Amino acid sequence: MRLKKLTIQVPEELLERATAASGVGITPTIRRGLELMAASGAYAKLRRLKGKVKFHVKLAELRED
Repeated sequence: MRLKKLTIQVPEELLERATAASGVGITPTIRRGLELMAASGAYAKLRRLKGKVKFHVKLAELRED
């Protein structure tokens, strides 16, 4: 994995709240925030499928295990 070094400006209060909420330092907090934002695109795609995928599952068959 290649890494890219960044210089960013964020409001001090936001950074303090984010690091307090994550319980880790600045770099891991920023990474986790970016991971969550990247994942939100996948969640949006799944939400668009709502009501379009048909499941045919019988409750009795699930309970057989």
